Amino acid sequence: MATRLYEAYTPGTRSRAILRFGETTKSKPHKQLTYHGMSGNGRNNVGIITSRHRGGGHKRLRRKLDFRRNKLGVAGRVASIEYDPNRNAFICLINYADGGKRYILHPRGIGVGDVVTSSADASISIGNAPPLTKIPLGTIIHNVELKSGKGGQSVRAAGAAAKVIAKEGQLATLRLPSNEIRLISQNCLASVGRVGNIDINNEGLGKAGSRRWLGRRPKVRGSATNPVDHPHGGGEGRTSIGRKKPSTPWGHVALGRRSRKGKKYSSPLILRRRRGY
Repeated sequence: MATRLYEAYTPGTRSRAILRFGETTKSKPHKQLTYHGMSGNGRNNVGIITSRHRGGGHKRLRRKLDFRRNKLGVAGRVASIEYDPNRNAFICLINYADGGKRYILHPRGIGVGDVVTSSADASISIGNAPPLTKIPLGTIIHNVELKSGKGGQSVRAAGAAAKVIAKEGQLATLRLPSNEIRLISQNCLASVGRVGNIDINNEGLGKAGSRRWLGRRPKVRGSATNPVDHPHGGGEGRTSIGRKKPSTPWGHVALGRRSRKGKKYSSPLILRRRRGY
């Protein structure tokens, strides 16, 4: 799917490039699979801001996605490919043979009318979700479960894909999109193929207002603030930060410091960490 480029007839269109949405086939979602959700605006359960620069944005309707793929042995046909404002990947509406309807992530190459299924006997074709025991080495997968039965938690972004590189005992070795190499139980389900909408990385918003529509508020450089607000602040005009290394607003080292907790349950399962973590 190509991107649409604009001529520079305003400053906002000088570097603007948006998706053409040529793969989508329907604009309105299935009503029974939607619900209204409140936006937290970066706040935790007691109202304290824990993720800065969040808030505002356009009103959104949430979609109920089937990450578990637990309709085992029931074939489903792709009814439509739709845009989801809550993620950068597209979604597919699946009509199952037993009358059920569910949304799944849109795998690249799937079109309306194609059949998908989830079972141990499912073929290794795009959109199917067999367990890792049945997936051959070298297969490209997405929507990977980290714990059997919990549903896909990893490799769900647009254009993302993991690769099965080894199997030994009850564990399979995967190369994740971050180049991290990790062990996962072979009982976990994974969808075959790559997540669609890979051209999202070529998108250019063009102006600050487009970022605000997505719920992102402005950021201020630390060196442009007062000393009371940031360790980099203060000084006459444009001065250096006055420190050996860049700092966070709370005085911690900003670059190069590993941020992963040392005693996480999954640390023994990671054979090679992604860079910097």
